[in-house]
Amino acid sequence: MTRFYSIAFSLLACLVLYAADPLPKGETILDKYIEVTGGKAAYEKKRSEISSAVMEFVGKGVKANMTMYHAEPNKSYSVVEIEGIGKIEEGTDGSVVWERSALKGPRVKTGEERAVTLRAASIHHDSRWRDFFVKVECTGVEPIDGHVCYRFVLTPKDGQPETRYYDKKSFLLVRTNMIMKNEMGEIPAESMVSGPRRP
Repeated sequence: MTRFYSIAFSLLACLVLYAADPLPKGETILDKYIEVTGGKAAYEKKRSEISSAVMEFVGKGVKANMTMYHAEPNKSYSVVEIEGIGKIEEGTDGSVVWERSALKGPRVKTGEERAVTLRAASIHHDSRWRDFFVKVECTGVEPIDGHVCYRFVLTPKDGQPETRYYDKKSFLLVRTNMIMKNEMGEIPAESMVSGPRRP
């Protein structure tokens, strides 16, 4: 019992000390992230990119594999394969944004859905973040999965704000939280980042 209180007190003390530090400007940390992951020049040389992810539908016991393809300047295609359900595909040629699923068939995205997809489709959305966000604010410090992180709220030109967590020591992105809006309504989405961070 004594040990529990000791650990809890130590963690609380650390968080109080971190909270007492002056919070950095959002621009400083986002630019630092680009620097530690290869530098802006390296990002600007990107012409295409392939990435993968594992999606989990919390509370449903369902996982899916996702593969994403990007080509400059803002073309993308992604496919999510869900066992027992089939594929969900999404893509854009930089103008038209579409989605096709085994359950609902094809449809064209418009409004906020379209804007969010086009922002994510830009192969330079990290290094040119100023083109997409009108405000970036550090709102605090928070422990995330063993990391002490700066918490940032990024307000885009179109769509709802997203919250990002950057490791306080390494400046690497740890987690992103945002609200995804589609024909079914608003869906909370959380993504954890792992693996290589180089452009």
